[in-house]
Amino acid sequence: MRKVDVLVVGAGPAGLSLARSLAGSGLSLAIVEQQPAAALAEPAFDGREIALTHASRQIMQAMGLWQRIAPAEISPLRSARVMNGSSPFALGFAAERENVEELGWLVPNHLIRRAAWEAVQGQENLELLDGTSVAAIETGPAANVVTLADGRKLAARLVVAADSRFSVTRRMMGIGAQMRDFGKSMLVCRLQCERPHKHEAWEWFGYGRTLAMLPLPRNQASAVITLPPQQIQELMAMDDAHFGQAVTGFFEHRLGQMQPVSTRHAYPLVGVYAKRMVGPRYALVGDAAVGMHPVTAHGFNFGLQSQQRLSALINDAADNGADFASSSLLARYERGHRLATRPLYEATNAIASLYNDSRLPARVLRGAALRAAHGLVPFRKMIAGHLTQRMA
Repeated sequence: MRKVDVLVVGAGPAGLSLARSLAGSGLSLAIVEQQPAAALAEPAFDGREIALTHASRQIMQAMGLWQRIAPAEISPLRSARVMNGSSPFALGFAAERENVEELGWLVPNHLIRRAAWEAVQGQENLELLDGTSVAAIETGPAANVVTLADGRKLAARLVVAADSRFSVTRRMMGIGAQMRDFGKSMLVCRLQCERPHKHEAWEWFGYGRTLAMLPLPRNQASAVITLPPQQIQELMAMDDAHFGQAVTGFFEHRLGQMQPVSTRHAYPLVGVYAKRMVGPRYALVGDAAVGMHPVTAHGFNFGLQSQQRLSALINDAADNGADFASSSLLARYERGHRLATRPLYEATNAIASLYNDSRLPARVLRGAALRAAHGLVPFRKMIAGHLTQRMA
Protein backbone atom coordinates (compact mmCIF):
# COMPACT_ATOMS: atom_id res chain seq x y z
CA MET A 1 0.00 0.00 0.00
CA ARG A 2 1.37 3.40 -0.99
CA LYS A 3 1.82 6.00 1.70
CA VAL A 4 1.48 9.77 1.21
CA ASP A 5 1.42 12.68 3.61
CA VAL A 6 -1.47 14.61 2.03
CA LEU A 7 -4.07 13.24 -0.37
CA VAL A 8 -6.18 15.89 -2.13
CA VAL A 9 -9.47 14.77 -3.63
CA GLY A 10 -10.34 16.93 -6.63
CA ALA A 11 -8.10 18.77 -9.11
CA GLY A 12 -10.21 21.88 -9.45
CA PRO A 13 -8.74 25.31 -8.63
CA ALA A 14 -9.07 24.82 -4.85
CA GLY A 15 -7.40 21.40 -4.83
CA LEU A 16 -4.61 22.41 -7.20
CA SER A 17 -4.05 25.65 -5.30
CA LEU A 18 -3.66 23.72 -2.05
CA ALA A 19 -1.10 21.45 -3.68
CA ARG A 20 0.76 24.49 -4.98
CA SER A 21 0.67 26.18 -1.57
CA LEU A 22 2.29 23.07 -0.05
CA ALA A 23 5.19 23.10 -2.53
CA GLY A 24 8.47 23.16 -0.66
CA SER A 25 6.93 21.75 2.53
CA GLY A 26 8.80 18.48 2.15
CA LEU A 27 5.50 16.59 2.33
CA SER A 28 4.52 13.97 -0.24
CA LEU A 29 1.31 14.90 -2.05
CA ALA A 30 -1.15 13.06 -4.28
CA ILE A 31 -4.23 14.36 -6.09
CA VAL A 32 -7.13 12.09 -7.06
CA GLU A 33 -9.24 13.35 -9.95
CA GLN A 34 -12.00 11.74 -12.04
CA GLN A 35 -11.10 13.65 -15.20
CA PRO A 36 -8.14 12.64 -17.38
CA ALA A 37 -5.02 14.80 -17.28
CA ALA A 38 -5.66 16.02 -20.85
CA ALA A 39 -8.94 17.63 -19.78
CA LEU A 40 -7.23 19.30 -16.81
CA ALA A 41 -4.50 20.71 -19.03
CA GLU A 42 -6.98 22.27 -21.47
CA PRO A 43 -10.19 22.96 -19.52
CA ALA A 44 -13.17 23.84 -21.67
CA PHE A 45 -14.92 27.22 -21.50
CA ASP A 46 -17.77 26.86 -18.99
CA GLY A 47 -19.32 30.33 -19.15
CA ARG A 48 -18.36 31.31 -15.61
CA GLU A 49 -16.51 34.57 -15.00
CA ILE A 50 -14.91 34.77 -11.56
CA ALA A 51 -14.92 38.06 -9.63
CA LEU A 52 -11.65 38.26 -7.72
CA THR A 53 -10.95 40.52 -4.75
CA HIS A 54 -7.62 42.24 -4.05
CA ALA A 55 -6.82 39.56 -1.45
CA SER A 56 -7.51 36.78 -3.96
CA ARG A 57 -5.24 38.40 -6.51
CA GLN A 58 -2.47 38.50 -3.89
CA ILE A 59 -2.95 34.80 -3.12
CA MET A 60 -2.88 33.91 -6.81
CA GLN A 61 0.23 36.01 -7.40
CA ALA A 62 2.02 34.31 -4.50
CA MET A 63 1.23 30.89 -6.00
CA GLY A 64 2.28 31.95 -9.51
CA LEU A 65 -1.22 31.63 -10.98
CA TRP A 66 -1.99 35.27 -11.77
CA GLN A 67 1.12 35.62 -13.94
CA ARG A 68 -0.06 32.71 -16.12
CA ILE A 69 -3.27 34.47 -17.22
CA ALA A 70 -2.98 36.74 -20.25
CA PRO A 71 -3.58 40.38 -19.22
CA ALA A 72 -5.91 40.80 -22.20
CA GLU A 73 -8.28 38.25 -20.63
CA ILE A 74 -8.47 40.04 -17.27
CA SER A 75 -11.20 42.66 -16.96
CA PRO A 76 -10.96 45.37 -14.28
CA LEU A 77 -14.09 46.05 -12.25
CA ARG A 78 -14.26 49.81 -11.67
CA SER A 79 -17.81 50.25 -10.40
CA ALA A 80 -20.94 48.29 -9.55
CA ARG A 81 -24.65 48.98 -9.26
CA VAL A 82 -27.41 47.06 -7.51
CA MET A 83 -30.90 47.73 -8.91
CA ASN A 84 -34.38 46.68 -7.83
CA GLY A 85 -37.22 46.13 -10.30
CA SER A 86 -38.21 49.21 -12.30
CA SER A 87 -36.99 51.65 -9.64
CA PRO A 88 -34.54 54.27 -10.96
CA PHE A 89 -32.69 54.11 -7.64
CA ALA A 90 -29.48 52.06 -7.50
CA LEU A 91 -27.00 51.21 -4.75
CA GLY A 92 -23.58 52.06 -6.17
CA PHE A 93 -19.93 51.29 -5.49
CA ALA A 94 -16.98 52.90 -7.26
CA ALA A 95 -13.24 52.29 -7.18
CA GLU A 96 -12.42 56.01 -7.14
CA ARG A 97 -14.35 56.44 -3.89
CA GLU A 98 -12.13 53.81 -2.29
CA ASN A 99 -8.89 55.35 -3.64
CA VAL A 100 -8.10 52.29 -5.74
CA GLU A 101 -7.97 51.78 -9.49
CA GLU A 102 -10.19 48.69 -9.42
CA LEU A 103 -12.74 47.20 -7.04
CA GLY A 104 -11.65 43.80 -8.31
CA TRP A 105 -11.09 41.80 -11.48
CA LEU A 106 -13.08 39.39 -13.63
CA VAL A 107 -11.27 36.33 -14.97
CA PRO A 108 -12.74 33.36 -16.91
CA ASN A 109 -13.00 30.28 -14.73
CA HIS A 110 -11.44 27.96 -17.31
CA LEU A 111 -8.33 30.16 -17.47
CA ILE A 112 -7.94 30.04 -13.68
CA ARG A 113 -8.23 26.25 -13.85
CA ARG A 114 -5.59 26.09 -16.57
CA ALA A 115 -3.26 28.42 -14.66
CA ALA A 116 -3.60 26.27 -11.52
CA TRP A 117 -2.80 23.14 -13.53
CA GLU A 118 0.25 24.73 -15.14
CA ALA A 119 1.52 25.98 -11.77
CA VAL A 120 1.86 22.46 -10.33
CA GLN A 121 3.56 20.90 -13.35
CA GLY A 122 6.97 19.57 -12.38
CA GLN A 123 6.33 20.17 -8.68
CA GLU A 124 8.42 17.84 -6.52
CA ASN A 125 6.73 15.24 -4.33
CA LEU A 126 3.41 15.62 -6.18
CA GLU A 127 1.63 12.83 -8.06
CA LEU A 128 -1.63 13.01 -10.02
CA LEU A 129 -3.92 9.98 -9.95
CA ASP A 130 -6.28 10.91 -12.78
CA GLY A 131 -9.19 9.06 -14.34
CA THR A 132 -10.30 7.58 -11.03
CA SER A 133 -12.24 8.47 -7.89
CA VAL A 134 -12.45 7.66 -4.20
CA ALA A 135 -14.56 4.56 -3.48
CA ALA A 136 -14.07 4.34 0.30
CA ILE A 137 -12.27 5.94 3.25
CA GLU A 138 -11.29 4.07 6.40
CA THR A 139 -10.10 6.33 9.23
CA GLY A 140 -7.24 5.41 11.52
CA PRO A 141 -5.19 7.00 14.31
CA ALA A 142 -2.07 7.60 12.18
CA ALA A 143 -3.51 7.62 8.64
CA ASN A 144 -6.69 7.23 6.63
CA VAL A 145 -6.80 4.39 4.12
CA VAL A 146 -8.35 5.52 0.85
CA THR A 147 -9.57 2.95 -1.67
CA LEU A 148 -9.82 4.18 -5.25
CA ALA A 149 -12.36 3.06 -7.84
CA ASP A 150 -9.62 1.19 -9.71
CA GLY A 151 -8.75 -0.85 -6.61
CA ARG A 152 -5.59 0.97 -5.53
CA LYS A 153 -5.19 1.82 -1.87
CA LEU A 154 -3.33 4.73 -0.31
CA ALA A 155 -2.58 5.50 3.33
CA ALA A 156 -2.70 9.28 3.80
CA ARG A 157 -1.83 11.15 6.99
CA LEU A 158 -4.29 13.82 5.87
CA VAL A 159 -7.11 13.69 3.33
CA VAL A 160 -8.38 17.01 1.98
CA ALA A 161 -11.64 17.10 0.04
CA ALA A 162 -11.90 19.65 -2.76
CA ASP A 163 -14.47 17.69 -4.73
CA SER A 164 -17.27 20.28 -5.21
CA ARG A 165 -20.23 21.40 -3.12
CA PHE A 166 -21.77 17.95 -3.67
CA SER A 167 -18.67 16.28 -2.20
CA VAL A 168 -18.84 12.48 -2.22
CA THR A 169 -16.05 12.06 0.31
CA ARG A 170 -17.76 14.47 2.71
CA ARG A 171 -20.68 12.07 2.78
CA MET A 172 -18.36 9.07 3.17
CA MET A 173 -16.95 10.73 6.27
CA GLY A 174 -20.45 11.16 7.71
CA ILE A 175 -20.36 14.95 7.48
CA GLY A 176 -23.68 16.54 6.64
CA ALA A 177 -24.24 19.89 5.00
CA GLN A 178 -26.83 22.62 5.17
CA MET A 179 -28.15 22.78 1.60
CA ARG A 180 -30.32 25.58 0.28
CA ASP A 181 -31.93 24.75 -3.07
CA PHE A 182 -33.26 28.02 -4.46
CA GLY A 183 -35.38 26.24 -7.08
CA LYS A 184 -33.79 28.32 -9.84
CA SER A 185 -31.18 27.82 -12.50
CA MET A 186 -28.52 30.22 -13.71
CA LEU A 187 -27.68 30.70 -17.38
CA VAL A 188 -24.33 32.27 -18.27
CA CYS A 189 -23.18 33.47 -21.68
CA ARG A 190 -20.83 36.04 -23.19
CA LEU A 191 -22.35 38.73 -25.38
CA GLN A 192 -21.02 41.57 -27.52
CA CYS A 193 -22.49 44.91 -26.43
CA GLU A 194 -23.39 47.74 -28.77
CA ARG A 195 -22.82 50.44 -26.12
CA PRO A 196 -19.80 50.70 -23.78
CA HIS A 197 -20.20 49.10 -20.36
CA LYS A 198 -17.43 51.27 -18.83
CA HIS A 199 -16.30 48.32 -16.72
CA GLU A 200 -19.34 48.56 -14.47
CA ALA A 201 -21.07 45.46 -13.11
CA TRP A 202 -24.82 45.29 -12.55
CA GLU A 203 -26.92 43.18 -10.24
CA TRP A 204 -30.54 43.69 -11.22
CA PHE A 205 -33.28 42.14 -9.11
CA GLY A 206 -36.32 42.10 -11.33
CA TYR A 207 -39.71 40.60 -10.56
CA GLY A 208 -39.59 36.94 -11.52
CA ARG A 209 -35.94 36.99 -12.57
CA THR A 210 -32.51 38.20 -11.47
CA LEU A 211 -29.96 39.55 -13.92
CA ALA A 212 -26.29 40.28 -13.61
CA MET A 213 -24.01 41.88 -16.15
CA LEU A 214 -20.27 41.42 -15.71
CA PRO A 215 -18.04 43.67 -17.87
CA LEU A 216 -15.43 41.84 -19.96
CA PRO A 217 -12.65 42.89 -22.36
CA ARG A 218 -13.41 44.04 -25.91
CA ASN A 219 -16.74 45.53 -24.73
CA GLN A 220 -18.18 42.11 -24.16
CA ALA A 221 -20.24 41.20 -21.12
CA SER A 222 -21.18 38.06 -19.28
CA ALA A 223 -24.92 37.89 -18.81
CA VAL A 224 -26.01 35.90 -15.74
CA ILE A 225 -29.72 35.14 -15.90
CA THR A 226 -31.55 33.48 -12.99
CA LEU A 227 -34.97 31.98 -13.71
CA PRO A 228 -36.98 28.83 -12.98
CA PRO A 229 -35.37 25.82 -14.73
CA GLN A 230 -38.07 25.50 -17.41
CA GLN A 231 -37.59 29.09 -18.55
CA ILE A 232 -33.82 28.62 -18.59
CA GLN A 233 -34.24 25.60 -20.84
CA GLU A 234 -36.35 27.68 -23.21
CA LEU A 235 -33.54 30.22 -23.44
CA MET A 236 -31.00 27.46 -23.96
CA ALA A 237 -33.04 26.11 -26.90
CA MET A 238 -33.21 29.45 -28.76
CA ASP A 239 -31.02 30.18 -31.76
CA ASP A 240 -28.43 32.94 -31.33
CA ALA A 241 -30.51 35.65 -32.97
CA HIS A 242 -33.58 35.10 -30.80
CA PHE A 243 -31.49 34.62 -27.69
CA GLY A 244 -29.68 37.91 -28.31
CA GLN A 245 -33.02 39.68 -28.73
CA ALA A 246 -34.34 38.14 -25.52
CA VAL A 247 -31.32 39.19 -23.45
CA THR A 248 -31.31 42.68 -25.00
CA GLY A 249 -34.93 42.98 -23.87
CA PHE A 250 -34.12 41.70 -20.39
CA PHE A 251 -31.56 44.51 -20.00
CA GLU A 252 -33.99 47.04 -21.51
CA HIS A 253 -31.54 47.98 -24.28
CA ARG A 254 -29.29 49.72 -21.73
CA LEU A 255 -26.23 48.37 -23.53
CA GLY A 256 -27.85 48.49 -26.95
CA GLN A 257 -28.10 45.30 -28.95
CA MET A 258 -26.45 42.30 -27.29
CA GLN A 259 -25.31 39.41 -29.45
CA PRO A 260 -24.03 36.08 -28.06
CA VAL A 261 -20.38 35.30 -28.81
CA SER A 262 -20.00 32.12 -26.75
CA THR A 263 -21.74 28.91 -25.87
CA ARG A 264 -24.44 29.01 -23.18
CA HIS A 265 -24.22 27.12 -19.91
CA ALA A 266 -26.82 26.46 -17.20
CA TYR A 267 -26.24 25.57 -13.55
CA PRO A 268 -28.61 24.80 -10.66
CA LEU A 269 -28.62 27.31 -7.80
CA VAL A 270 -27.82 25.47 -4.58
CA GLY A 271 -26.02 26.93 -1.58
CA VAL A 272 -24.06 24.56 0.68
CA TYR A 273 -22.45 24.97 4.09
CA ALA A 274 -20.80 21.93 5.69
CA LYS A 275 -21.96 21.17 9.23
CA ARG A 276 -18.38 20.25 10.03
CA MET A 277 -15.33 21.22 8.02
CA VAL A 278 -12.97 18.66 9.52
CA GLY A 279 -12.93 15.04 10.67
CA PRO A 280 -10.30 12.52 11.76
CA ARG A 281 -7.27 13.45 9.60
CA TYR A 282 -9.69 14.98 7.11
CA ALA A 283 -10.56 18.54 6.02
CA LEU A 284 -12.82 20.29 3.52
CA VAL A 285 -11.73 23.19 1.30
CA GLY A 286 -13.33 25.13 -1.55
CA ASP A 287 -16.96 24.48 -2.40
CA ALA A 288 -16.87 21.24 -0.42
CA ALA A 289 -16.74 23.44 2.68
CA VAL A 290 -18.75 26.46 1.52
CA GLY A 291 -20.70 26.63 -1.74
CA MET A 292 -22.06 30.15 -2.18
CA HIS A 293 -25.04 31.51 -4.08
CA PRO A 294 -23.42 33.67 -6.81
CA VAL A 295 -25.32 36.87 -5.93
CA THR A 296 -22.37 38.20 -3.91
CA ALA A 297 -19.81 36.71 -6.35
CA HIS A 298 -17.65 35.50 -3.47
CA GLY A 299 -17.59 31.71 -3.71
CA PHE A 300 -14.22 31.33 -5.42
CA ASN A 301 -12.64 33.92 -3.11
CA PHE A 302 -13.70 31.83 -0.12
CA GLY A 303 -12.26 28.76 -1.83
CA LEU A 304 -8.88 30.44 -2.23
CA GLN A 305 -8.97 31.59 1.38
CA SER A 306 -9.76 28.09 2.65
CA GLN A 307 -6.77 26.45 0.98
CA GLN A 308 -4.50 29.30 2.05
CA ARG A 309 -5.72 29.11 5.65
CA LEU A 310 -5.22 25.33 5.80
CA SER A 311 -1.90 25.26 3.94
CA ALA A 312 -0.43 27.93 6.23
CA LEU A 313 -1.18 25.75 9.28
CA ILE A 314 0.16 22.62 7.56
CA ASN A 315 3.37 24.33 6.43
CA ASP A 316 4.00 25.73 9.90
CA ALA A 317 3.48 22.34 11.54
CA ALA A 318 5.70 20.58 9.00
CA ASP A 319 8.47 23.15 9.53
CA ASN A 320 8.36 22.48 13.27
CA GLY A 321 8.12 18.70 13.03
CA ALA A 322 4.60 18.69 14.48
CA ASP A 323 1.60 16.63 13.39
CA PHE A 324 0.10 18.63 10.52
CA ALA A 325 -3.16 16.63 10.72
CA SER A 326 -3.74 16.80 14.47
CA SER A 327 -7.25 17.41 15.72
CA SER A 328 -6.18 20.69 17.34
CA LEU A 329 -4.67 22.03 14.11
CA LEU A 330 -7.72 21.07 12.07
CA ALA A 331 -9.99 22.64 14.70
CA ARG A 332 -8.07 25.91 14.33
CA TYR A 333 -8.59 25.77 10.58
CA GLU A 334 -12.32 25.16 11.00
CA ARG A 335 -12.78 27.99 13.50
CA GLY A 336 -10.96 30.46 11.26
CA HIS A 337 -12.84 29.52 8.12
CA ARG A 338 -16.23 29.60 9.83
CA LEU A 339 -15.56 33.05 11.23
CA ALA A 340 -14.53 34.27 7.78
CA THR A 341 -17.43 32.75 5.84
CA ARG A 342 -20.56 32.18 7.93
CA PRO A 343 -21.77 35.80 8.20
CA LEU A 344 -21.57 36.43 4.45
CA TYR A 345 -23.05 33.02 3.65
CA GLU A 346 -26.14 33.75 5.76
CA ALA A 347 -26.40 37.33 4.47
CA THR A 348 -26.14 36.11 0.88
CA ASN A 349 -28.94 33.60 1.38
CA ALA A 350 -31.12 36.27 3.00
CA ILE A 351 -30.51 38.67 0.10
CA ALA A 352 -31.23 35.97 -2.47
CA SER A 353 -34.46 35.00 -0.70
CA LEU A 354 -35.71 38.57 -0.34
CA TYR A 355 -34.86 39.71 -3.85
CA ASN A 356 -36.27 36.62 -5.50
CA ASP A 357 -39.62 37.14 -3.75
CA SER A 358 -42.05 39.05 -5.99
CA ARG A 359 -44.95 39.26 -3.52
CA LEU A 360 -46.09 42.78 -2.62
CA PRO A 361 -44.72 42.89 0.96
CA ALA A 362 -41.34 41.71 -0.30
CA ARG A 363 -41.38 44.31 -3.08
CA VAL A 364 -41.85 47.07 -0.53
CA LEU A 365 -39.15 45.67 1.74
CA ARG A 366 -36.74 45.20 -1.19
CA GLY A 367 -36.81 48.88 -2.10
CA ALA A 368 -36.57 50.00 1.51
CA ALA A 369 -33.62 47.70 2.19
CA LEU A 370 -31.69 49.00 -0.81
CA ARG A 371 -32.27 52.63 0.18
CA ALA A 372 -31.28 51.91 3.77
CA ALA A 373 -28.05 50.30 2.58
CA HIS A 374 -27.34 53.34 0.42
CA GLY A 375 -27.89 55.68 3.35
CA LEU A 376 -25.59 53.74 5.66
CA VAL A 377 -22.15 54.93 4.61
CA PRO A 378 -20.37 52.48 6.99
CA PHE A 379 -22.25 49.59 5.35
CA ARG A 380 -21.20 50.62 1.85
CA LYS A 381 -17.64 51.14 3.09
CA MET A 382 -17.68 47.65 4.62
CA ILE A 383 -18.77 46.02 1.35
CA ALA A 384 -16.23 47.95 -0.70
CA GLY A 385 -13.54 47.21 1.88
CA HIS A 386 -14.33 43.51 1.66
CA LEU A 387 -13.49 43.68 -2.05
CA THR A 388 -10.40 45.84 -1.83
CA GLN A 389 -8.80 44.60 1.39
CA ARG A 390 -5.42 42.96 0.92
CA MET A 391 -3.99 40.01 2.80
CA ALA A 392 -1.98 40.88 5.91
